[in-house]
Amino acid sequence: MALVGYARISTAEQNLALQLDALAAAGTMRVFEDRGVSGAKRERPGLDEALRYLREGDTLVVWKLDRLGRSMTHLLQTVAELEARGVGFRSLTEAIDTTTPTGRLVFHIFGALGQFERDLIRERTGAGLAAAAARGRKGGRPVVATPEKVARARRLIGQGLTVREAAARVRIGKSALYAALKTSVDQGAADK
Repeated sequence: MALVGYARISTAEQNLALQLDALAAAGTMRVFEDRGVSGAKRERPGLDEALRYLREGDTLVVWKLDRLGRSMTHLLQTVAELEARGVGFRSLTEAIDTTTPTGRLVFHIFGALGQFERDLIRERTGAGLAAAAARGRKGGRPVVATPEKVARARRLIGQGLTVREAAARVRIGKSALYAALKTSVDQGAADK
């Protein structure tokens, strides 16, 4: 049963000393670090190495919750994966320790609150889209390849221009033009 620390700073100008001191005071035997790595990035070599290092019965210790998770969802997912492997989790600042019944309860409450927040966002998004649709507005990006531009591009292609050249002339991206041409061909085949 080992206490294994993880510390992260987002920029090279920051200093790990505060986190390292707190982890040492907590009794961690080994600390993995990420320096100059934003919490939003998926690639965190120090965290990946720490997760590979941990064994059943170990506890991962962080100075603060935001050092571990990119988001509440990522944090909950990471701790759930640790729990499934028989690895505990401690956050020193928030005094959460999933190796204790109270710590597990607190963390599960965080999980429930996170799920509640996601459900509310999904509900509000759905209601907003429904209200917009009722007013005749459609969500998503504006259509760049209008029927007029596609027809103009089709004429230019018929005159010998490539799709890339025709797209540049009608001022739309070639990918958008390819998609619009394919859709109109597919639509024409479906109409027959």
